[in-house]
Amino acid sequence: MTVEPHRFTALTADVRQSLLAAYADVRAPLLDRPNYRLEAFAERLDQHAAAPGFTLVLALSPARGQAPGTAGGIGPAAGYAYGTTVGPGDGYWQRLAEPLPACFTATPVLALREIGVRPTWRGTGTARQIHDALLADRPERRVALMVNPLAGEGKVLRLYESWGYRGYNSQAATPLSPELTAMIRPIHPATLT
Repeated sequence: MTVEPHRFTALTADVRQSLLAAYADVRAPLLDRPNYRLEAFAERLDQHAAAPGFTLVLALSPARGQAPGTAGGIGPAAGYAYGTTVGPGDGYWQRLAEPLPACFTATPVLALREIGVRPTWRGTGTARQIHDALLADRPERRVALMVNPLAGEGKVLRLYESWGYRGYNSQAATPLSPELTAMIRPIHPATLT
């Protein structure tokens, strides 16, 4: 199975619809939880789409959908990832459990806000392909994300570690979210230590 990652910096109606459909499939077992409801995700998505540096990657399958710009619009996405630029003083940093030194937050980072792959595409390398397409040509030097360390019985955390992410902090649990592990890595691992 092959996919073609397509990058978007704006949410058109068909791009948004394709993303929401993929999200609903990816998170189907969790959609009854308040923070995972489709409406809650759509609200976060709209906020993030208006933020600096917003970029979305949809993995489209040539066999399952048409590429952007073709008649019929965008077909079903096998997966997605999106992120925004987080600068010094951004609320992103304020949510962390432990204060960070100013030097850590002084330069902008790419915050990987969401990544997901539909069940039939899991285990095919699609998540890594989407991730790497999102990081391609980014001006930031580092990428950060937050993950539930219990997701997939720890498999998701271990996957991110295998991609070079390292834990540096946590976000305290809220009524809508479990405690999350904050992770970071260089955008281009070979260029930084």
